[in-house]
Amino acid sequence: MCQSLAMFPLRDNNPTRRVPVLTILLILVNIGVYFLVQPEGQQLLGQVSTDVEGAEATRFSFEYAAIPCEVTTGEPLSVGELPQGSGDMADCEAESSEPPVFPDKRVWLAVVFSMFFHGGLLHLGGNMLFLWVFGNNIEDHLGPARFLAFYLIGGIVATGAHILVQPDSTIPLVGASGAVAAVMGAYLVWFPNAPVLTAFFFILILFREISAKWLLGFWFISQFFVNPNAGVAWMAHVGGFVFGVAIGLVIRASGAARGIAWREDYLEPGADPFADRRPRRY
Repeated sequence: MCQSLAMFPLRDNNPTRRVPVLTILLILVNIGVYFLVQPEGQQLLGQVSTDVEGAEATRFSFEYAAIPCEVTTGEPLSVGELPQGSGDMADCEAESSEPPVFPDKRVWLAVVFSMFFHGGLLHLGGNMLFLWVFGNNIEDHLGPARFLAFYLIGGIVATGAHILVQPDSTIPLVGASGAVAAVMGAYLVWFPNAPVLTAFFFILILFREISAKWLLGFWFISQFFVNPNAGVAWMAHVGGFVFGVAIGLVIRASGAARGIAWREDYLEPGADPFADRRPRRY
């Protein structure tokens, strides 16, 4: 989430009315999956031998994570479709005479699984930081069930955007970045002027409150300047963010949509639902 950023949000001055239970749960699930399920995290906990960690991590990604070629063809990768070396990408074949490497893999379910896998501690930490800062307010307005649906659909749309530009890729896609980007897009529409305490990294580390619209706008624009060799699925970030903005705009423009999507206590008669306010903290 943060590979191309020179500034990071630390907290926003936008209190919620309730404890963001689902946001906390999502963060705990992502952390738990990394340390208890993924070989990378298990190795850090001393549960996987160092000499096999790389091989185990690679196998895990190809067995459980979303791969564009698999989603495009609807079939697991065959032996001949596996990348032959670091940075290499094999041909994606519509039909292959070779047996699949993981014949029992559910390629569509892997799209959801991938949202809970991460490529390292920095990847995990960045995503969870952004989810905490911006997710609690979106959950507070939508409620846990609708927020979960929004989060998962945003992640699926983000994966689809990545597959759209790289349909033949045989490289696994991992991370909650697309789903978190959807949350950020909705936040930009609903709370553009919310103050966000931000750390700026430019020779020195500076701390300053800026409006969410400047931070999120900078983040979105920066995705188009990501190094193509950095291994970052920047189009997934863009796709998730655009999805969040689109849903946010629909709900902002339509009272009927707000009536369906938002919790009742945020639908006060006669009040401007998007006026700056400081509701009581949970």
